[in-house]
Amino acid sequence: MENNFDIKLFAAQTILEEAKAVEKLAEYIDDEFEQVIDLIYNCNGRVIVSGIGKSAIIASKIVATMNSTGTPAFFMHAADAIHGDLGLIQPEDVIIILSKSGNTPEIKALVPLVKNLGNKLVGMVSSTDSYLALNSDFVLRATVEKEACPNNLAPTSSTTAQLVVGDALAMTLLKLKGFTAADFARYHPGGALGKKLYMRVGDVVAREIPQVSIDERIRPIIIEISSKRLGATAVIDHSGNLAGVITDGDLRRMLEKGNDVTNLTAKEIMTINPKTISIDELAINAFDKMEKNKITQLVVLQDGKYAGMVHIHDILREGIA
Repeated sequence: MENNFDIKLFAAQTILEEAKAVEKLAEYIDDEFEQVIDLIYNCNGRVIVSGIGKSAIIASKIVATMNSTGTPAFFMHAADAIHGDLGLIQPEDVIIILSKSGNTPEIKALVPLVKNLGNKLVGMVSSTDSYLALNSDFVLRATVEKEACPNNLAPTSSTTAQLVVGDALAMTLLKLKGFTAADFARYHPGGALGKKLYMRVGDVVAREIPQVSIDERIRPIIIEISSKRLGATAVIDHSGNLAGVITDGDLRRMLEKGNDVTNLTAKEIMTINPKTISIDELAINAFDKMEKNKITQLVVLQDGKYAGMVHIHDILREGIA
């Protein structure tokens, strides 16, 4: 390693170089970009995205983003396309080909084949006078002046630019389609992200339902809290309604006062107006409420009636927070 090489400075300069290239892209969002959006929005087929080399990797990611946000898309490697994968293309599909130079041999071979099929072709290029740009029906500019690579060789700024233009396409289509968080959840049912969007309090509410009568004395209260292992119990009045809650913290503070507690009842110990949440609420909202109020459990209500408790550990166990 060179003695005078500042690693942190060089890394920061690389990031700033790419950020500058990305910022410049906003100038290239023009009428042709809008026409491409209109083309994809109104097409009855899929978006087929293709490329070669590093551009193929970016094309694959753009496809993944589109599929997850309501725009049906398919990845087709440019090299494979000219060896049989053109059969993937259907008459209603829109084709997007990514290439920095727009002049690589595989791209030059692929473009006329796509044109012969009669599909609309969108070229995403850095060079607007390239073969791909000149032979596309529409051009999306992912132009960069230079790569962040010190040798101006390794695809860095150019692939970042392609990725950002792809995101601009996908997010604009998402907005036009009115794609909501609920729609997103349908496409992401697995993992932490999906759980945040669809898992309800009712899915994580504890099976044990701790509760004591408003007239209950201290010993049964301690046993109820201890046996149900949620660190709290609800207090129910004579009409069967929630009157309050007693936590293990309430008991601890009461015992620390040193007074005789033998004859105390739940009514004298409980906290009235406890924090509650509906059984139909998203579980992540329960977690946020506990975090905000610095508590570890919430009383769960169903149609205004006590239905159990949810503990912060139950939510953390699901990996959604």
